[in-house]
Amino acid sequence: MSWHPEGNHKLAVAYSSLEFQRFQRAPNDMSFDSYIWDIENPNKPEMTLRPVSPLVCLEYNPKDSHILVGGSYNGQIAYWDTRKGSQPAEMSTIEHSHRDPVYKVIWLQSKTGTDIFSASTDGQVLWWDIRKMSEPTERLVLDPSKKGNLDNALGVVSLEFETTMPTKFMVGTEQGLVVSCNRKAKTPAEKIVCTYSGHHGPIYALQRNPFFPKNFLTVADWTARIWSEDIKESSIMWTKYHMAHLLDGCWSPVRPSVFFTLKMDGTLDVWDILFKQNDPTLSLKVCDEAMCSIRVQDNGRFLGCGSQLGTTTLLEISAGLCTLQKNEKAMVSEMFERETKREKILEARHREMRLKERSRSEQSREDEGKETDGEESAEELVACAEREFFEIMEAEKKKERNEEKQRDKV
Repeated sequence: MSWHPEGNHKLAVAYSSLEFQRFQRAPNDMSFDSYIWDIENPNKPEMTLRPVSPLVCLEYNPKDSHILVGGSYNGQIAYWDTRKGSQPAEMSTIEHSHRDPVYKVIWLQSKTGTDIFSASTDGQVLWWDIRKMSEPTERLVLDPSKKGNLDNALGVVSLEFETTMPTKFMVGTEQGLVVSCNRKAKTPAEKIVCTYSGHHGPIYALQRNPFFPKNFLTVADWTARIWSEDIKESSIMWTKYHMAHLLDGCWSPVRPSVFFTLKMDGTLDVWDILFKQNDPTLSLKVCDEAMCSIRVQDNGRFLGCGSQLGTTTLLEISAGLCTLQKNEKAMVSEMFERETKREKILEARHREMRLKERSRSEQSREDEGKETDGEESAEELVACAEREFFEIMEAEKKKERNEEKQRDKV
């Protein structure tokens, strides 16, 4: 789904069934159409888009609201000009397109406003200029061995680009890895910078926090996780494991502590990590089928939720959940920094533990039959790391209190 960039009164929705991927062809009665809805009129779409293959993703051009670009089930990219009707204005050629469904297209910040990039489960990220769709302007194969081998490439199901970081982008893969990339690197191998591992299945949602771009949200398997760019080994915060799979999620555009997740049982969860972290602040059963797509309006007030059977539900969020709270930015920033510090300390302790384990195994090989004493267990190391973390935090709080007293005296 994609909200109209001006006024937020229209919602473009891409419809496709990915269920028939294991079959030879689509059901005979399946419609290829996608729609643009006016939220004031739920009975009939304002406009029908007629692609040659069902659209898996669809995005409004933020600079020109008449232009939309879509990624198709057959791997092609198409764009529409709503002033010219329901047929695509231009499409990419089959031989130069993706080989699998296109799960995400994103508009790039450029002077012309015509540049996009796309990602697919075929393991490729392609860059396009919609004025010349015959072939992509750039190509990246997500081969973790950095050899550019398409057979070894990681399939992409989510894509993230932050306009304030124009050289960086991230992809969420079918294998549960987040791959951080640098578009401006000199060689294809250098474009793949690092990976973040922490999920058991496809990463359906990947988004940077709008207020703190170094921190990003991932939604996959049974959890949602919040990460810091500085920590590769693990996320800094995470939800509990749910009974139902999570299929999508996103941050609130107006509150840094609020994010939304959708579950396979038809439930929408609203999380406010300043209020509580173990459970959602609000859980709402939206429908009886799986909810697989969510998009929040820019003002944070309206949510569009798409279901597996093709129903789009519009929800209005209460004022408390879409109004920035007093000191919220500062408190969320402090929370992210605190949790990042905690993970860094634990990481250092685990590295120390692994080094000790290695030296111990080397020692035991040298002195076979002799037992080594005095080694710390994993539990002791974690407990020590926790104590060290809380001592650091207590020292910082004490320092802040002293500074406040000094200011009061002045």
